[in-house]
Amino acid sequence: MIKVALYQPDIPQNVGAMMRLCACLGVRLDVIGPCGFVWDDKKIRQAGLDYVDKVKLTRYNSWEQFIASTPDSRIILMTTKTDTPYTSFEFQDGDILLAGRESAGVPDEIHESADARIAITMQNDLRSLNIVNATSMILGEALRQTNKHLTN
Repeated sequence: MIKVALYQPDIPQNVGAMMRLCACLGVRLDVIGPCGFVWDDKKIRQAGLDYVDKVKLTRYNSWEQFIASTPDSRIILMTTKTDTPYTSFEFQDGDILLAGRESAGVPDEIHESADARIAITMQNDLRSLNIVNATSMILGEALRQTNKHLTN
């Protein structure tokens, strides 16, 4: 199954919204620390509403700890620093969609070590979408391609 990973997120409300997205779509969420905010369960619950108990969440203290736990997965970096549109990328079961920090993305060494880098094509004079909006677009395409739709 496709997974989503957040690298050192800055904004707790985005983490809450990502938890909601992942819970609703049945996708695992990994949060790679340290976060740019104090992880407060009460605030995370508030941001994630009643979806916090429904999401399959794993927190990692570092990039190294995260990588050690995912040796067989492709890391697909969602970034504005590539010319590869997500709509022309071939997703595979087991891929991890990695989102960088809202304020700074990921460090160069992580950017370069990703198995692939994909972007959402946008107007030239605009910088980026909200991290949750961008992830939901790309995740939807990844799930469509891998036929991992939920059935109720």
